Amino acid sequence: MTLTLTLVNYLDNNIVDDLESQVDTLASEQGRTPLDALPVAVAHTHRCSDAGNVPQGRSLEGWQLLRKAGQMIIDVHGHYTTAPPALEEWRNRQIRSLTDASVTADPSDLSISDDDLRDTIEKNQLAFMNERGVDWQIFSPRASYMAHHIGDFQTSSTWAAICNELCYRITQLFPDRFMAAAMLPQSPGVDPKTCLPEIDRCVNEYGMVAINLNPDPSGGSFNAPPLTDKSWYPIYAKMAEYDIPAMIHVSTACNPAFHTTGSYYINADTTAFMQFLTGDLFKDFPTIKFVIPHGGGAVPFHYGRYRGLAQELKKPPIPEHLFGNVFFDTCVYHQPGINLLTDVIPVENVLFASEMIGAVKGIDPETGHYFDDTKRYVLAAPISDEYKDQIFEKNARKVYPRINAIIDKAR
Repeated sequence: MTLTLTLVNYLDNNIVDDLESQVDTLASEQGRTPLDALPVAVAHTHRCSDAGNVPQGRSLEGWQLLRKAGQMIIDVHGHYTTAPPALEEWRNRQIRSLTDASVTADPSDLSISDDDLRDTIEKNQLAFMNERGVDWQIFSPRASYMAHHIGDFQTSSTWAAICNELCYRITQLFPDRFMAAAMLPQSPGVDPKTCLPEIDRCVNEYGMVAINLNPDPSGGSFNAPPLTDKSWYPIYAKMAEYDIPAMIHVSTACNPAFHTTGSYYINADTTAFMQFLTGDLFKDFPTIKFVIPHGGGAVPFHYGRYRGLAQELKKPPIPEHLFGNVFFDTCVYHQPGINLLTDVIPVENVLFASEMIGAVKGIDPETGHYFDDTKRYVLAAPISDEYKDQIFEKNARKVYPRINAIIDKAR
């Protein structure tokens, strides 16, 4: 392809040929459009992991212009799974302190520098985002580490505050690549309204754009009231007040019958959808929004079952009953699954996500690509370019309205 004169003027002349070669390679080998390939080509050409590390000022301007020219990709589902070892070491001390009075775990004992944080992100999440051509990720604490079943409310409160602060610091170190969602200090049998101060702090002090809501803080017993129960209403009122969505997300399973990421996550996603279907929550909270991750669990595959159950329960058709408030992400790690999701679920209700780096980190031997490179599946799905644009960007802007000001400021 030939770069326009405007773009060339923003780049150093000695890298233009290399840049064009990179774009051609990405377009042919990865199925990208030329504009979609441009930002990734710039990253490869400069051997850098982020715009902030581009060595020459003129090239930085070129990078920013090229990113504006390409399609924006917003990944709504990422976790800080690569935190420095000091975080896990502190958490282990906190857990030991619950049964051993000689062990202490003061938050002030935890020391993680900005350089430590930067190193874990640049070598991991950010490297993959640049390689795959993802502009933004909504970033939250590691889901399996929430472990709300451990200790009591104070245990969860201290742990959530630490994890949320680290995610906030990531957004400050990389303000044009990451936005944060909050972990809540939930605890089994404890009134959900105890989470409200942390929601206030994360939104007002940290500028977070969403929360993660665990429908089963017990870790696999499923003994919490359904999500339509009024005990959850204080959290929903905060969601409405701040105009923030909640992603449904359980944590580690302590029930040996469940594999955490292979069955428990999917069970909880499916259960949450069925709870919404059987209730009338959105009559009381017509504006709040939930994202059910991992492709909505079993819902797309068994959508006919849920349509039939809604009919038997004398509920309105599912699109009328739920799809103004309930959305699904694309954390589905094979092409047939994404094809099914985008065929069964209205495109307005599908948001791009990868959960990278998360449950499935390996390379698919059948394709030679990472399982969690979900952008590849969306690009190959048999839907229009307009629908793909909705999935990649426009739907996220509607469901997560607080991200718009952050993105506009960064641009």
